[in-house]
Amino acid sequence: MEIIIGLIFVTLAGFGTGAAAWPMKIIKNIHFEQYVFYNILFGIVIYPWIIVLLNVPDPILLIKTVGFKPLLISNLLTMAWGVANLLYMICVIRIGAALTGAILSALGMSIGVIVPLVLKGSGLFINAPNLISVPGIIILIGLFVIIVGVTLVSIAGFGREKILGSQSKQIKKEQASGNFRQGLLLVIVAGILSCGLGLAFVYSQGPIIEAVKQQGAGEITANFTVWALVSLGGVLINLMYAAFMMTKKKTWNLLFARKDEFLYGAIIGIQFIVSSYWVFLAHLLVMESNSQCRLLVTRL
Repeated sequence: MEIIIGLIFVTLAGFGTGAAAWPMKIIKNIHFEQYVFYNILFGIVIYPWIIVLLNVPDPILLIKTVGFKPLLISNLLTMAWGVANLLYMICVIRIGAALTGAILSALGMSIGVIVPLVLKGSGLFINAPNLISVPGIIILIGLFVIIVGVTLVSIAGFGREKILGSQSKQIKKEQASGNFRQGLLLVIVAGILSCGLGLAFVYSQGPIIEAVKQQGAGEITANFTVWALVSLGGVLINLMYAAFMMTKKKTWNLLFARKDEFLYGAIIGIQFIVSSYWVFLAHLLVMESNSQCRLLVTRL
């Protein structure tokens, strides 16, 4: 039963993260930098830190307990993920949401899954199976299937580009803009860099969760505290990019001009956090099968 429920949670998380670009198809004449600013600010700063501040008695003591080195290294890793996040949004515009999501997710998962099996890391990752083991081999087989799927998706993308090349200029304008080969290269780079977030978790999750529990907080708070503390590097990259572009284009006044960009940015932030929550519950159910997770599921 735990495995079945865990698969349901992972599927929900997949839908949540895979559909993260849907507002970009709805907002007309989107202001890209302003939308990125809201998206990142709500999803990775405001929401996680609300959970931390409401549930951790002494956040300053928490940071001191974790130590400077784990937080520094983990945030340097998430800077790579921050670059990948920007490239993801750019690639959605250039080659479309479906191709971008499929290729980036597959590459990110391939690297992000294999590295913890080798390095182990901390927290829940410390119990990861060995690469050369029955679970490890099954994971490698799954990754091989994913890579085959990405290859087929890429071939389909080249075919789509060729068909668009023979259509009228008006039809081209209605499709995702940009050269497909350039977009494919960018999304491959983004896929590789996107594993930085997972590696940051592998490195720093253990000491952060331990420090949170020392203050009496529970598993949910501990999980979101990891997000709040290790993702600041990636947040900095994204917000600096948005601020730089708004300064360059002299469009800071547009930051508060569009209610739809503000609203959808906040909604996607919630979608991101909820998807992360599903993954957390799935891991506890499948890998830990502990009574606390069953209690959380019951409360849902």
